Amino acid sequence: MSIISFWNKGREQVGKTLSIAAIATYMAIEHNYKILVLSTSYKDKTLDNCFWPEKALEPQKKKKNFGLFGPNTNNTYLGNGMEGIIPMMKSSKLAPELVTNYTKIIFKDRLEVVPTFCGAEEDYEDAKSMYADIATIASRYYDMVFVDIDESIGEENVNHILERSTLVMATISQRLSTMKEFIEIRNQNPLFSTPKVLLLVGRYDRYSKYNLKNISRYMKEKNRISTVPYNTLFFEASEEATVPDLFLRMRKIKDEEDRNYLFMSEVKRCSDNIRYRLQDLQVKI
Repeated sequence: MSIISFWNKGREQVGKTLSIAAIATYMAIEHNYKILVLSTSYKDKTLDNCFWPEKALEPQKKKKNFGLFGPNTNNTYLGNGMEGIIPMMKSSKLAPELVTNYTKIIFKDRLEVVPTFCGAEEDYEDAKSMYADIATIASRYYDMVFVDIDESIGEENVNHILERSTLVMATISQRLSTMKEFIEIRNQNPLFSTPKVLLLVGRYDRYSKYNLKNISRYMKEKNRISTVPYNTLFFEASEEATVPDLFLRMRKIKDEEDRNYLFMSEVKRCSDNIRYRLQDLQVKI
């Protein structure tokens, strides 16, 4: 259905991957979508660490999910994510419904994650050119495919993913130099001026001089920019494979004085911005 790519320019730590983990987890819990998360990085366990301990990736272990949507013990884990998908792609045998065989189930029928590629470097070279096709194939089975774009796959492959994306979350920081750089990119690349691009500020600090209001004014954004604020509990959970449990607990927060309220309300707003923009683009989810 929809491919939603998260992109940023350069190696600056803008919280892109953790933003994906937060948004995907929230949307899986609160909405009736079937979501897949796919990372294009090499041996970067940032996304994996949000959802499962490393030992959970042993071959042929039962897929594990968390308790909200019931247990699932019917499927076994076949290979190590991309390491299993690559041979299927090379042989042109990867059907949309088969992608799930190479994922980790987080919430049954709601959220699945393809483990980050950790195989041989030469196999990763093959994988770089496959990510756009894999996302396209998966989008025929899942309602939303979230793609974490790593620039290490090369400009041409990045562009292929961006072109096929239904929506692009351009992720920036609150640094003035980063904002200037994105304005320049937007002026040079017509894609970033289209309605399919939404701005997202990761690791957002509302006490910064460059708060949401000032960023919007500086960048002349007509639409309000999304943010995922820095949150201590979320950061810790992202290292302890407990992000789903954290969101199940924090979804009950109603007190605006609670220090975690801003984090949850902004993740919700970002989720809503994605859904509303997809509707505006007349994408049937």
